[in-house]
Amino acid sequence: RRIGALKDRDEVIGNQTRVKVVKNKVAPPFKQVEFDILYGEGISKMGELLDLGVTGNVVEKAGSWFSYNGQRIGQGRENARRFLLENPDIADEIELAIRRNAGLIADHALAGSLDAEDADKGEVDEASA
Repeated sequence: RRIGALKDRDEVIGNQTRVKVVKNKVAPPFKQVEFDILYGEGISKMGELLDLGVTGNVVEKAGSWFSYNGQRIGQGRENARRFLLENPDIADEIELAIRRNAGLIADHALAGSLDAEDADKGEVDEASA
């Protein structure tokens, strides 16, 4: 269902949408989720990063200002979303922090995979020599 319109000044640029999954093979039924659908772009990943960041205390929200690591990234959700689009490195940091907080990435697992990649590169170098 459509919750409301997303506007950039007077122009409507998308819809805020609430979806309720009734029947699903891989997840519990009757779960609800809200996200933004932007015209010409699709589901807004940066909008989701902001929402999940605020929920997970990765992004601070004070009034209408959004901040990350003490740096203000925008006044209002649309300006903060635009900032993340223009600065993908900061968006990647926020996404990584959200995934860590959710337990989807473990620090020791990352270190182990990097060591395995280095070992694989060493084996290739030895084979070509």
